[in-house]
Amino acid sequence: MARKYLISGGGTGGHIFPALAIANKIRKEEPDAQFLFIGADNKMEMQRVPEAGYPIEGLTIYGISRDFSWAGIKKNLKLPFVLSRAMRKAKSIIRDFQPDIAIGVGGFASGPALKAADRLGIPTLLQEQNSYPGITNKMLAPKAKRICVAYDGLEKYFPAEKIVKTGNPIRAEILNIQRKNPDAYKFFNFSPERKTVLVVGGSLGALTLNKTMAAHLDDFRKADIQLLWQTGEQFFRDIDSKLLAEQDDHIRIVPFIKNMNDAYSMADIIVSRAGALALAELAIVDVPTILVPFPYAAEDHQTYNARALSDKDAAILIADKDAQTQLIPQLMELAQDEARCARMSENLKPFAQPTAIDAIYKEIKEVVQKA
Repeated sequence: MARKYLISGGGTGGHIFPALAIANKIRKEEPDAQFLFIGADNKMEMQRVPEAGYPIEGLTIYGISRDFSWAGIKKNLKLPFVLSRAMRKAKSIIRDFQPDIAIGVGGFASGPALKAADRLGIPTLLQEQNSYPGITNKMLAPKAKRICVAYDGLEKYFPAEKIVKTGNPIRAEILNIQRKNPDAYKFFNFSPERKTVLVVGGSLGALTLNKTMAAHLDDFRKADIQLLWQTGEQFFRDIDSKLLAEQDDHIRIVPFIKNMNDAYSMADIIVSRAGALALAELAIVDVPTILVPFPYAAEDHQTYNARALSDKDAAILIADKDAQTQLIPQLMELAQDEARCARMSENLKPFAQPTAIDAIYKEIKEVVQKA
């Protein structure tokens, strides 16, 4: 009999892409398996999950507001009622679907979804991407059967006996990238004869990186370097039409890159935030990287993530506050230093965890079999 898998979480690519990687692995191993995702209404999973071929149900849910204006206070006062409604809807969805397991990857929707699953007697498993867990996974951990993590030291936040260090799941297409794929250059209308810099500020974009790139497009032309710049959807909607008009043979400005394997294939240097999933992918891609950590991440964990690489000369770390003055000079200097690029690429290899998805699938199977 085909198993049924409920997967919940989202809000950012850092949650959505691990969820899709897990679903794709299960589907590969169990072609008859049935899936249902639960996400948050108006968040990016409601678009990305159906694009990947999976059904999804949405909950009206949000997190605690840190805005101390009257609007923020009102939002927080409503939150218990919002959570109660989300729980009722999640229970109804789960009763109808009758999953064998509920898998949570973090994000607003996974809280009520996995709590509802547990109350209905469905075993739960968590996948935590970060060195500092989000509030949702910390809340769900006591009832979870298994917690798959990517970093050491999470016994501070989770029951030690439930933790299994697996690494972060990587999308299959990224595990099998063809470097310098001619089709990738054709897709983006770039030349394989020029160096290419890929700038990604996470799935939602990064204001500091966007401001920096917008001010320095001519530097790429002068250096004869191609720039593929993912802005994030909101920045792209607000972008000045004059900036978009600056696109030419050297510059591509896009809101979101669906085919990241093609973007990674072309990249000679990558500029990125330092989220856990981004670093897991970058280690697999094995390209010289400049990291600009998001400074407001919980416990400043992106800086710790980035420092783990920069301390081994596997990446260059630039603080967000310094990016607008230091990023372009250091990027242009790195582009001319072939020896350092080769050294950084070599130093990045030990951070790769290509078998993480297999380890996570093994844990999922064990939880289902013991249920």
